[in-house]
Amino acid sequence: MVLAAHPNPNAPVLSHFSLEGRTALVTGGSRGIGLQVVTGLLEAGASVAYTYSTTSTEEVKALTKSLSEANQGRTVKAYQCNVADKASIVSVAEQAAKDLGGLDVVVANAGIADHIPAVDYPEDKWRKLIDVNFNGAFWTAQAAANIMKGSKKRGSIIFTASVSGILVNVPQTQAAYNASKAGVIHLAKSLAVEWTDFARVNCVSPGFIATEMLDVHPKEWKEKWFSMIPGARLCEAAELKGSYVYLASDASSYMTGKL
Repeated sequence: MVLAAHPNPNAPVLSHFSLEGRTALVTGGSRGIGLQVVTGLLEAGASVAYTYSTTSTEEVKALTKSLSEANQGRTVKAYQCNVADKASIVSVAEQAAKDLGGLDVVVANAGIADHIPAVDYPEDKWRKLIDVNFNGAFWTAQAAANIMKGSKKRGSIIFTASVSGILVNVPQTQAAYNASKAGVIHLAKSLAVEWTDFARVNCVSPGFIATEMLDVHPKEWKEKWFSMIPGARLCEAAELKGSYVYLASDASSYMTGKL
């Protein structure tokens, strides 16, 4: 197995970050971190497809149009998808590749969270969360791999995990979420080794990000978090998009298996 070389490592450094001519698919791309990933990839020059689950059709249409118009009319496609359903994500990935002319970058970002004491965790809720966050991430990556391995280009697969996959955040009780993200982190490392010939595989593990997912939590939780965050504030979702552009681009050509 050989990791693909940078096409022109001596080119000016900013050109290494360009995604001109590249194509990408982002799951869970209609809001939060996923939306900022879509935005960043578009701004770097890629044509981008994204999936959504519960966002309304009207909102998705307006969002897709707005994203394209803000990026010189660049191609933006949206597909409704349940990533926990293997057939669904395979179908969407294949359609996105057809619509965009291939898939160079795939970001497995879709995820859900809940906060239930482990001793009381209902079986159906546990299975659903693991099915979306872990199984869904794998089905997304597998669908991407089966497209990328037939391409002459080398692809980039990026997982969105969480700092909660590395440590146990408090005071919330979220054993299923933590376990699912820990699984995603090690999955990314494993696939990075296995898929070296046709794709780099990396993982971003955000901390506390200012998204709708955190808006519903009690004030006391947020005060506890702020007491533990060295930066003393939440991260804006848009502050993450550069990390994904870096991992998607030739700027990270020798990076694979990154946590």
